[in-house]
Parts: sequence; structure tokens; C-alpha cells
Amino acid sequence: MAGMSSLVRIVNAGVPGSQDRVDVVLRDGVVASVGPAGTVSASDGTMQTKAHTTSLAYATNAIASGSVSIPTSASAPADETTIDADGLWVIPGLWDCHTHFTQWAKTLGRLDLINARSAAEAMDMLRRHLDERRAAGTLDPDAFVVGMRFRHSLWADDEQPTLAAIDAVTGEQPVALSSADMHCGWVNSAAARRLGVHVDESGLVGELEWFNAYTAFDKVPGAAEETDRLLREAEQDAASKGVVGIRDYEMAENIDTWTNRFAAGINGLRVDAGVYPERLQAALDAGWHTGKELPGSAGLGHVGAMKLISDGSLNTRSAYCSTPYSGIEPPTYGTLSYTPQQIEDYMRLAAEHGFDIACHAIGDEANTIALNAVAATHAHGSIEHAQMLKPVDIPRFAELGLTASIQPQHAMDDRDVITRFWANPAGIPYPFRALHDVGTTLRMGSDAPVAPLDPWLAISAAVFGAESSDREPFQPEQCLDVHTSLAASTATGRDRLASGDPADVVLLDADPYAADTPEAMRAMPQHVVMTLLCGGGRTY
Repeated sequence: MAGMSSLVRIVNAGVPGSQDRVDVVLRDGVVASVGPAGTVSASDGTMQTKAHTTSLAYATNAIASGSVSIPTSASAPADETTIDADGLWVIPGLWDCHTHFTQWAKTLGRLDLINARSAAEAMDMLRRHLDERRAAGTLDPDAFVVGMRFRHSLWADDEQPTLAAIDAVTGEQPVALSSADMHCGWVNSAAARRLGVHVDESGLVGELEWFNAYTAFDKVPGAAEETDRLLREAEQDAASKGVVGIRDYEMAENIDTWTNRFAAGINGLRVDAGVYPERLQAALDAGWHTGKELPGSAGLGHVGAMKLISDGSLNTRSAYCSTPYSGIEPPTYGTLSYTPQQIEDYMRLAAEHGFDIACHAIGDEANTIALNAVAATHAHGSIEHAQMLKPVDIPRFAELGLTASIQPQHAMDDRDVITRFWANPAGIPYPFRALHDVGTTLRMGSDAPVAPLDPWLAISAAVFGAESSDREPFQPEQCLDVHTSLAASTATGRDRLASGDPADVVLLDADPYAADTPEAMRAMPQHVVMTLLCGGGRTY
């Protein structure tokens, strides 16, 4: 493990998408200078900055194999490091602007049902999981067994969840399975009794009732210790992909949670901790506002936006639309989580007390309602998802100064569901290019665990509109270029470093602009040589 470094020189690094090579100087957690290659020497000590924070870096792949060296000049002080980046490319650190980070971390230790193609396959996977845990002696008959990421919207009508099917597999073992979009759960009778939720013959629990029930799993004995272990693994996994920061919209008390995590040394990422409406007044009473630093985080943690969920999701047919879903009887338009007046009231409270808003809106009518509330309250921040928009609403994002926080991988996951349930939409699904063309600021993320926490998947989906070269692009007219997609995956909104930026840097051994297929772009994590947070200091 390398020593702490307050001065890092990266020399002769390539600039993606160009023939340029640059020298970069990082001092005390800030990019002190970026200039043409050859302008920085190992003895250069002229840069001065005012910022200060902790230093942390993860080096992966090539570093771990020993094929890339990080030499320090023999004459340099111990806190100075020079990195020869010949053959490498440098980009700003990547951000995932929409995560549920605890739940993503838990996918590293829970039953994952993402590959189940039917209810029967999901139950076969669950049965094997239970048998394996019984054989290993790790199945506590009184403890919840939790599974994640089943996608019943892709299953045939006669292969949908039922209470009878999950009860037959589980008996009295309490079992709860979360859908991929986290907007519903499939629970057995034993779990329903323990959680105090109502289930019908489908075994499904939806929306707010499920959100509330799901938090119970984090309160069982031993859950906290397991969560901390998985969080550390998830941070290292994120860094291995070039990620330096997240916006965390976990459905929990995130300010206190992340303050405690930083105190415990869970500090491998920058974190903007979101606040939900029901907790907003308490946050205001405690003196919090968007952008305020979390105590003990050394500048890595800040209070984020107020996260408000206005409607449901496409996969659960609960995203709120202006036209009914196709193939559904009785007809349904989806569900609003709050009344339009409540949405406006929460946004006004946030805007008047220093909070940005991050409003989940998927259906076209939910987006209209959210945009109307922003116009009425002068709230600022983002619309999260914006998955279907009426053409008349697209220019309103830029007019209102809103960011569109999009998750392009969802379009890949949902393209077949769209044709099934949104066959006659009044809006445009996943209008990425349309939003960009009217001047809307885009930020990209995963909504992990709904999609994997991996910016390269999002970039690939946005650029190519397909997960495989074997499939035609989905809505090619809405695809984005690499420059826009990469820039939307950084905190600065740029794909190049500039003086004054945070010293969050990624070194790659391949130029992402040269990735000419979905497969090549999705493989970019394999080309992450080093991820430096705040200028670096530790290597793995």
C-alpha cells in the first residue's frame, strides 16, 4: 500500500477522443494544473491550492498485475508521487447519479433472480438456494430469506407470481423477494404475517406498502455487520469501474447513516445523501440543506436533494400515464404516490429552505405534474428517470433549469416491455437525444440495484441503443454520442480534466472513444488501470 500523497504528477496521459497528451498535477485534493505533455517535471512544486481533504485511491487490473508502475522520484519528498501515464488515457472520475447503495451492496450477498425467465424458474432458484443454505447450516428458520431483482413483467401471463407457488417452496420460512425495479415484492404467507402486509393470491405487495416493509430486513440481528462488509465490497467494486461518487437515494435516514459510515471508515466514495419528503422537516429542523458537508466525512459526504417518488414504474404497470396501459384489464393508467398538491407542497418546502429536489417521474402524466409543480414553486434540481415524456414537455426541462437524471440501461431492460404495455403511448419513451437537443443538462446513473452500478453500461446503452451487436438499436434517433454520455457520467459535466476540479481521476489503458460496439464499451471496466479519489494515496 502506497503512502499518503499530497502532490501527484500524472505525466504524458492521453486525452480520450483526441491525439492530445497532457501532464496533470494534483495537489491537496484538487487538480492544480492541466497542460501539454512535457510541461511538468518531477521537481515541479510551484502549484498552490487552498482545498484540503483526505486522499484515497484504488488501483486495479494492470496495477494489480504489476504491468504499470507508479514511480516516485528518489529526490522527491515522501508525499510526492509521479505516475508515468505513457500508453494510458485520463478522464475525470465517474459518478453514478442515482443509486440505492445499501440495496446494491446487498445484491453481493443475497439471492439474485435477475435471470429467472418465469415464476417457475424463480421458484427453482429459490428452492436450490434454501437447500444449499440448509446443507451449509446457515439457514435460520426464524430469519428472513431475501431475494432480489425478479422481472415478472417479462414473464408470460400464465407464469406470474402466486402466493401458492412461493408458499409451496418455502413453508414457514419467511421469504421476501424484491422486484428488479424495487416497486413491488413477492412474499410468502409467513413473511406477510411478520411484515404485517396484506397479500392476495398473487403474493405481491406494491409501492409504498412494499417500500415500508422492505426496511424491516435491515433491522434483524447481524444485519448491520453484514451490511458494513458488503458496503466496503461495493465501494471497491465501484472504484474498479472508475466510480468516485454516488448520489444515494436509499429509502432510509441517509444523513445520519452516512455520517456513521464515514466515522466507521466506509469512505471509498463521495456521497450525496438524499432525504425523503417524510424526513424533510426533521432535516430542516436539524439545520441541513443541500450541499452541507456531513461531519467527519473530510469533504467526501454532503447532503443531497429531497427525493420524492411521484409515481410507480413501468414494470409494475404503476408509472402514471395519460393513456391506459395496453393489454391490461381492467384498464389502468398507473398510480400517483402523492396528490399533485402534495407534490407541489413538498417541492415548495424544499425550495424555500435550501434543498434541491430529485423527483422520480416515469409516466408522461407524472412528468407533467412534476414539471407543473416545479414551475409553481421555482424548485431546482432534477427529474429522475423521465422515461416517457409528452413532446410538449420536453423543452420545459431546459426552460425550468432542470437536470434530466436518466438511466439508459433501463431502456435496454425495458425495450420489450414497452411494446407490451406502452403500445400506444401519448409520449416518447426514453427521449435522451430530444432532451439533449433542447439544451437540457443530462446526468446518468444506474438506479442500482435495478441495473448494475456501472457507468460504462449506461454509456454503452446511451450510445449504441443495444446491449449486443446482434440486435438492432432501440430508438436510434434517441442515441447520444460518446462525448455527451461520458460527460453526463461525471460530476463536472465534462469528459476532460480542468484546473480547479476535484482531484478525482481515472486512468484507462484504452480510449473509450475507440469503442465501436456495445461489447467494447461494456468491457471498459477491464481497462480501468487506476481510480484516484482526492488525489490518491492507497493502491490495491
